[in-house]
Amino acid sequence: MTSSFNMEDASQVFVGAFALAVPISFSEEAWRLGETLPLYNLLMLFTLSVIFLGFFTYQSVFQKNIQSRLIEFIFRIIIAYLMAALVVGLVLLCLNKLPLIENPIVSFKRIIVITMPASMGAIIVDSFDKE
Repeated sequence: MTSSFNMEDASQVFVGAFALAVPISFSEEAWRLGETLPLYNLLMLFTLSVIFLGFFTYQSVFQKNIQSRLIEFIFRIIIAYLMAALVVGLVLLCLNKLPLIENPIVSFKRIIVITMPASMGAIIVDSFDKE
């Protein structure tokens, strides 16, 4: 099994992130959480996202075999999260719910809130063809 990140993986990450980002991005509750959630809670949410991405990647994508591929493992987690965040940001921008100029802090917080489930969708879809 090879687990190097390629264009097929990138497309799977984008589609998986989009599948969960769209319905959640339409939720007023997610927008409000992005406005009201304290920094400490956002950090916990971000940390949970990365931990779950790592756990799922370790179990499914790398099938518990990361001894010689630790850098690739870490890269896959980081790239999946960043790609999911990009998708979330684009969806929120399309919905006019990403006030980057007027309120960049709210924009950033909304992206973190919605990227948690979107990143999980991304990594799950990415794992479908791994054996």
